[in-house]
Amino acid sequence: MAGAVAKAAFFALSVFFLLMIIPAGRASAAVYNPETMVIDNQTTDPTVDSDPPSTGSMENQTNIEDPGTATDPDDLAKLNIANTVTVTYENGNGTLNGALRILITLTLISLAPLLIMMMTSFTRILIVMHFTRQALATQTAPPNMVIVGLSLFLTLFIMQPTLTAVYNEAVVPFENGEMDQEVFFETAMRPIRQFMYGQTQTKDVRMFMEISGTQWNGELADIPNQVLVPSFLISELRTGFIIGFIIYVPFIVIDMVVASVLMSMGMMMLPPTTISMPFKILLFVLADGWNLIIGSLVKTFY
Repeated sequence: MAGAVAKAAFFALSVFFLLMIIPAGRASAAVYNPETMVIDNQTTDPTVDSDPPSTGSMENQTNIEDPGTATDPDDLAKLNIANTVTVTYENGNGTLNGALRILITLTLISLAPLLIMMMTSFTRILIVMHFTRQALATQTAPPNMVIVGLSLFLTLFIMQPTLTAVYNEAVVPFENGEMDQEVFFETAMRPIRQFMYGQTQTKDVRMFMEISGTQWNGELADIPNQVLVPSFLISELRTGFIIGFIIYVPFIVIDMVVASVLMSMGMMMLPPTTISMPFKILLFVLADGWNLIIGSLVKTFY
């Protein structure tokens, strides 16, 4: 009985609130009145009717001449119609402004990893470091960040003479306005090409020359960049794998000795790498392996 009374009271309160809310909503709603509607089909000109006038008005227009009035290419170049971007370097005797310098810097930063891998000693060093870690069978010790960081520092040491030559021969004269952009690019690439050519094997250059369908007389100046760069990469990969094989040999001997001892003892179910890895690390530490590998690796570039 009490439950029925409570339900009846709740239903009555709900009806009361609905009756109070619905009229208020109707009173606040917008009333459609066709007589008060305004229909304006008149077109307006923003260059005339705007207050204050917009930048497209005749008094404040940004173009010097009306579009479509050019009669030859020279007149078209003179039209300031805001559809082109022009960068003036003060006839080759000025300096770049801050915004353009930031744009060039961000572009170089985005291309820096690609340039480092393709035109420096970074690739060979990274491959040798990877093979050294694989030969030790230490999984992720040293970690990738350590290997990449060490490879970058070694690359900086090896490429320092080349980068210094690029700065002195190309960057400084370009900043002083003594050369234009085309001459700057050719001058900056000259020391880098000399470095890459010294590490590139002739057979790799001939292979890519044949792929590109061009003749080569054996001179560095006749090798285009699109041929020299992949030839340099192939030579670096070959050299890195050869050095990695030489590093692998003593560690393979340790694995074979440990595997033979385990089999002679009847411990065939025990993985040989579990026992050989401590001996590999011990041999590597006693021979001062990192010093030998890094020192010998750097000497391969000279």
